[in-house]
Amino acid sequence: MSDTLLLDQNYDTASKTMKSIPKEERPYEKCLAHGAGVLSDAELLAVILRTGSKGESALELSRKVLAQHGEGSGLLGIYHMSISDLTRVKGLGKVKAIQLKCVAELSKRISRQTFSDGISFKDPAAVARYYMEEMRHQEQEILMLAMLNSKGLLIADQVISKGTVRAAMSSPREIFIEAVRHHAVSIILLHNHPSGIPDPSREDILMTRRVRDAGRLLGIELLDHIIIGDCQAVSMREQGIWQE
Repeated sequence: MSDTLLLDQNYDTASKTMKSIPKEERPYEKCLAHGAGVLSDAELLAVILRTGSKGESALELSRKVLAQHGEGSGLLGIYHMSISDLTRVKGLGKVKAIQLKCVAELSKRISRQTFSDGISFKDPAAVARYYMEEMRHQEQEILMLAMLNSKGLLIADQVISKGTVRAAMSSPREIFIEAVRHHAVSIILLHNHPSGIPDPSREDILMTRRVRDAGRLLGIELLDHIIIGDCQAVSMREQGIWQE
């Protein structure tokens, strides 16, 4: 049997399974009648996935995906799962796994874009909001470098290290190589605490002062070092870390 014929048969089976759901309860029809806002998480995923697997509707497959990462994690589980993790869900192939990972990435970028217009990088709270969704879900520490021009506008940002923030901070070389390469006048550092608690440690404070001092020698000011937790953040400048 050809792969095309097999796919067609699977599609037909999944469609029949979806047709067993009352019309007014099917995700497409509900969205058309009432808008996407009324759909559950599983229904939203079902619309994205379009089809289920043999003998299983897209809605049933979506519910399985949401249950994979532990009770209560739901959509957030998709963000943390790799493509390999997702393909372990019975009925979820590589194409559907890629679709879900792309949706997770798209949602992160939409969230970030929401704060991008008119953001003031002089306001630690605004900077924290801008990077919050990108950083708070990380399962290991990452160090983000935001590089600004003479008007305090963002030129570029870049992850300097992942999983080895302290090593990167204790040796500012990579930070300032990037800052010089982008002709930055000032920089802001951000790193996350996977525990969700953004309180700076003594090591965070000492390392931040080393980067600050190195920047002074190079004429590139370190404006702040913001620690990202779970929906909360700490500005080390506002806490007086710059004081000896």
